[in-house]
Amino acid sequence: MRWDKNRYAPVMTTRSPLAPAAFPTLPAIAGVTLRVARARYKEWDRCDLTYVELAPGTTVAGVFTRNICCSSEVELGREQVKGGAGRALIVNAGNSNAFTGYRGREAVEQIMEQVADHLDCAREQVFVSSTGVIGVPLPKDKARAGVEAALTAQPCSWEAAAETIGTTDTFAKGSAASAIVGGTTVQVAGIVKGSGMIAPDMATMLGYIFTDAAVTPALLQEMLSQATEGSFNCITVDSDTSTSDTVLLFATGQAGNVPLTSWDDAGADALYAAIRAVALDLAQLVVRDGEGASKFIEIDVTGAVSDDSAKRVALAIANSPLVKTAIAGEDANWGRVVMAVGKAGEPADRDRLAIRFGDHWVAKDGLPVEGYDEAPVAAHLKEPEIRVGADLGLGEGRARVWTCDLTHGYISINADYRS
Repeated sequence: MRWDKNRYAPVMTTRSPLAPAAFPTLPAIAGVTLRVARARYKEWDRCDLTYVELAPGTTVAGVFTRNICCSSEVELGREQVKGGAGRALIVNAGNSNAFTGYRGREAVEQIMEQVADHLDCAREQVFVSSTGVIGVPLPKDKARAGVEAALTAQPCSWEAAAETIGTTDTFAKGSAASAIVGGTTVQVAGIVKGSGMIAPDMATMLGYIFTDAAVTPALLQEMLSQATEGSFNCITVDSDTSTSDTVLLFATGQAGNVPLTSWDDAGADALYAAIRAVALDLAQLVVRDGEGASKFIEIDVTGAVSDDSAKRVALAIANSPLVKTAIAGEDANWGRVVMAVGKAGEPADRDRLAIRFGDHWVAKDGLPVEGYDEAPVAAHLKEPEIRVGADLGLGEGRARVWTCDLTHGYISINADYRS
């Protein structure tokens, strides 16, 4: 890892050991054109502004952070999705433009107006996201120049767009799926950025999913909200919910299918399954790129009084620094899992609790299992992908979440993030 000249964020030179071998092949989505440019928000040698032009008639849905100290981009986006239409997306990297008062809002409105003038559309159809350091107003001059360059740039690949929206990410993240809707094949593709300040509370970091299907805004919003619950809302890296978290879903309608208006329409379930698959893949890629991560961890909680209760217990385990550091050290310290279950504030019974690592139960009914052999558990903890299970023995509630371990690398990245 090296540091950029402004030292506002690390420029990652080491790819996460949990990263996939290569960026996937994503299909072209009719009605979606990607471009990138250099706004030079920081003194770095890379593109840092992404422009996505969307065909007229594109519908949009969105989920946003519940962090009360959110950015102007989030405040405006929440209102814009109510209109259900999108013609463009601008993503700024290197500056989150959060906690910047009226100057930050003016910068966003300037971008919206600039792009709207270019496309001859309503400014409310231009969505803006920003990611990076908090507390520094987005410079209007650089934003204007960057947008101007992007508007006339040559179209780029999905991978270039995914790289451009990143900050501390060590690899570009993308995913795709397809579905049959009323006899028509439709495509779904998405990109996401995220590595730190990751915790579920609507969606996580910045994610953008596109489909060429024709879907009404109301149904599209239902699909995204439901997909988010089982994907972006089930991951955590460090328990911190960003001020800028946004996930947007755009449907261009260019595939030619009869527009979907309800869940009862032919192909609605298939499209939802494709959207959810992409969302889940993107969410897990964020965890695989967790700052300093060396282990990808899947946590299953069963036997809870409800699914919601199970999820809260699972997240208590996933967010525990003691659990995460034990796994980083490949230490089968199941007592820390017991601790996390007990502190979750959810119904639990010590004498019914069971804990496992991988397929190996280490404790049942509040006691270590008879004849417990730590060797196979220790072998599992040496693997890059770890599975932890907790059965509460109280009911039918269950949940699955994903996290990563906590290493010295996380401290190194964040101790000097801007100083």
